Order: sequence, then C-alpha cells, then structure tokens
Amino acid sequence: MMTAIGAFLLVERPAGRRTRPAPPNPDPKESTPVEDRTQQEQASPAVQKRVRDSFDQQGLMSHLGARLAHIGPGHVRIVLPARPEVSQQHGYVHAGATSAIADSAGGYAALTLFDGDFEVLTVEYKINLLAPAAGDHLEAVGTVLKPGRTLTVCQLEVHGVQADGGRKLVASGQQTLIRVNRPAS
Repeated sequence: MMTAIGAFLLVERPAGRRTRPAPPNPDPKESTPVEDRTQQEQASPAVQKRVRDSFDQQGLMSHLGARLAHIGPGHVRIVLPARPEVSQQHGYVHAGATSAIADSAGGYAALTLFDGDFEVLTVEYKINLLAPAAGDHLEAVGTVLKPGRTLTVCQLEVHGVQADGGRKLVASGQQTLIRVNRPAS
C-alpha cells in the first residue's frame, strides 16, 4: 500500500499491522510494570518530611480530610475518605474535591524530584471525569512523566476504591508544573 506523506514523498507500507516481539530482559526489576515499581519505591526520609510538612500546611487538604498514602520519587498517592462533607447532590464525591486531590498528588510527585531550595506551582491541568466518584474512598495518584529544570509534566489518576478493595478509574488527567525558588522564611 502506498501512502502519501505531504505532497512530496511516497512511502510504501505493508498492509496490516506489524508487531515486534519484546526483547528478552533477564532483569526482574525491568520486567515489573512501572506502576508497580513506583508504588513500592520510597522517597528518602528528608524528602518525605519535606512533602509531609508542606502537605500539613495546606488548608484545603486538611479541610477535605485528605491524607498522604505514599511518597516515592516522582510518585505520590493521596487518599480522600468519601464523606457527606465532600459529596455533591447525588452522593458522589464532588468533582472539585476529586480535582483538588489529583492536583496535589501531581504537585507533590514533582516536588519529590527537586532539592529543598525549590517549590512547585501548577501552571495548568486538564482532568477528565470518567465515572461518578463513588467508593469508600478516593485515591489520587500523581506520577511524573517528564521532569524538567523549569517545567514538569505529570499524569494524574483518581480511583474510587471500595471497602472490599475493588477499584475503578474515575478521573484521569495531565498537569504542568513550574519549579520556583522557595520563598525566604
């Protein structure tokens, strides 16, 4: 099959889909899915303290009842119990609360990769609400996709978690953060 690319070049491609076998990898760490590895890794005690201290200063997270569940390099999980105070009129967790914990999870995931002289601020984020936010609690996961000297991009996911451990993806998004100098105390 011939495919036109632009107005100048024709490239011949075979019809159908081509697949390549994955190269063998004897390293068991490399064969573990990335999400599983990042959830197991812990940030250094100093980074964990810095993130926890910052999180404890956030009035909104405290008001919502959110808590940090995991702090790893480039990976943070925040848990929000489902309560009437964070619900909307149909009994689901409100999209504002869902978005807020996603934003904070991504921000703290980025912060784990910078030294103590820097903070991060959200430049933008886009979140898709995929299903009603139902469950015993919500779990927001922020994962750094691309760290940078100035801008960092994170993936955001929020799962509704049932009391029996069942999970459902209720929101997914992407976030851009900017690294800023820590304000003088």
